[in-house]
Amino acid sequence: MSDPAASLAALGPIMQLSYCPRDYDAALRYWIGMGAGPFFELHHVQLENVRFRGQPSDIDFSMALGYLGDIQIELIRQHNDAPSMYTEWLAEEREGVQHMCVLVDDIEEARRRVAAIGGTVLQEGELPGGVGAVIYVDTGGGPGTVMEYLQIGQAGRDGFAMMREAHRNWDGTDPIRGRN
Repeated sequence: MSDPAASLAALGPIMQLSYCPRDYDAALRYWIGMGAGPFFELHHVQLENVRFRGQPSDIDFSMALGYLGDIQIELIRQHNDAPSMYTEWLAEEREGVQHMCVLVDDIEEARRRVAAIGGTVLQEGELPGGVGAVIYVDTGGGPGTVMEYLQIGQAGRDGFAMMREAHRNWDGTDPIRGRN
């Protein structure tokens, strides 16, 4: 690496570990048992202009977000069989961390840095109303963990801060919030 300031690492710290578990409810119980939580469920997340491996995809998924200390834990459950990195992960019978997330101020700068090292955007989408965007990247080699670069507005950052604060003040009650 000739310029560390231009590296992917310089975009920011990893703030999230994300899992795509075969048994979503068991994974929630596991993480709650580890002291993570409370978890906030977001149902049928609607991203715009979603592409998986360069092709449009109509992914229907939900997620649960909770904190363990200062790291966010995300659990993803896809509801349909649309092509995605989540269905691919499960079809390959993989377990463990599916991706790690870095919040960025400029998604296009993240995209440029990924291209500069020969990385591949596996999946991407835009947040409704143009308030942000996300790219999921395979940087080649390594253990196979995907990197997520997420640009969100202040409301999204405030939401994450609220969840982190809820964890710091959590007494173990009401461990799953927003459950249908």
